[in-house]
Amino acid sequence: MGSTLDLPSGTSLTLALVNPTPEEKLIQFKLNGAEWRGALSMPSYLRREEVLSNQSLTRDTGITYWILIDTAAKENALEPSSSARLPLASCETYRKKALVWQKGEVHDTITHAIGSVYCAPHLRGRGYAARMMQELGKVLRTHQTAKGTQTWFSVLFSDIGKTFYAGHGWEPFNSAHVSVPAVPSKAIDASKLPTARPLYEEDLADLCRIDEALIRKSLASRGKESKIAVALVPDIETIQWHHAREDFVGTEIHGKAPKVKGAMVGSEKGQRVWCYWTRVFNNANPAETKGNTLHILRLVFEDESGSDWKEDDTKKVTENPRHEAAITAMMLMAQREADEWNMEKVEAWNPSSTTLAAAQKLDPNAKLVHRDMESITSLKWFPPREGAVADAIDWISNEKYGWC
Repeated sequence: MGSTLDLPSGTSLTLALVNPTPEEKLIQFKLNGAEWRGALSMPSYLRREEVLSNQSLTRDTGITYWILIDTAAKENALEPSSSARLPLASCETYRKKALVWQKGEVHDTITHAIGSVYCAPHLRGRGYAARMMQELGKVLRTHQTAKGTQTWFSVLFSDIGKTFYAGHGWEPFNSAHVSVPAVPSKAIDASKLPTARPLYEEDLADLCRIDEALIRKSLASRGKESKIAVALVPDIETIQWHHAREDFVGTEIHGKAPKVKGAMVGSEKGQRVWCYWTRVFNNANPAETKGNTLHILRLVFEDESGSDWKEDDTKKVTENPRHEAAITAMMLMAQREADEWNMEKVEAWNPSSTTLAAAQKLDPNAKLVHRDMESITSLKWFPPREGAVADAIDWISNEKYGWC
């Protein structure tokens, strides 16, 4: 089919990155839904995308849709009778609150997280995705910023390895995880662990505000000679977007939405440990577990900044047994929730040595896995600099909550 289409190459001067009309957006959703709807039918997938575009994070221009078109085309090469332009490639960007620490100062900014990068199979081989990323890199510098200013960075999560996006400036960062089976081991004696209590939707807003304050405090305490540090803010709008996605798919497959959204150990303010999670359903059969994962979105230590992964953390002896016990108890609750909802596993991104040790309490075979193909956390730094960005910048709290 592709060989019969009279279309320009990706280097053509007539190509442009534009915002699609509703009709053009629907065309692209139907194209990418063939690959990305997962456990959903096509009508359900289209409804989910509509629901997710109307969350606190995304409404009022929080999400922007983009398509690459040929401005010289007189008609849609695939549908000549349509008034819609042909999307040669497409994506969307999410405006998110972010923090940048540099030379002793914490700066509030926005970042744009890129999702749903797609070029239909019959349009591939012409360089459209590459051209779209080139154009997107230019426009995101100032997209939705105050006049005369630009943002500091953009992020994305690559499912096609490290090379393609790195070639356009989105360089790979730490992309590791640890996972445990959804079914808890009968060998675990829960009576020897601290009590974990479930967190519900109404608990999360206050905890998100506390978490943001902790991140700001951690950044402000960095030594002035430290590397630049960036962080996506784990605000309630971000967490709610993940849960809206979970609720929609859970209702479609199981006829109900999950109620338990995380877990907490401790009740004394300043000493608590908590996490938020979300269930990702990739299997359309409600009785099957394969492909379903309960993801820990964010892990918070209220008494210190202890959740950030470092390259050599797994070589260190765990320094805080109380934190290890707390994480073990919360992950055990996560396992039980995962089992109830027919998940295959529980997964935490970029775990600290303490989190890894806790996972190994639940499953001695648990290990740190470095991803090299899927969900590669990637960052494009806009201010001029030399050398690899990952060597000069710390991405703080690089956890699943940042994914889109």
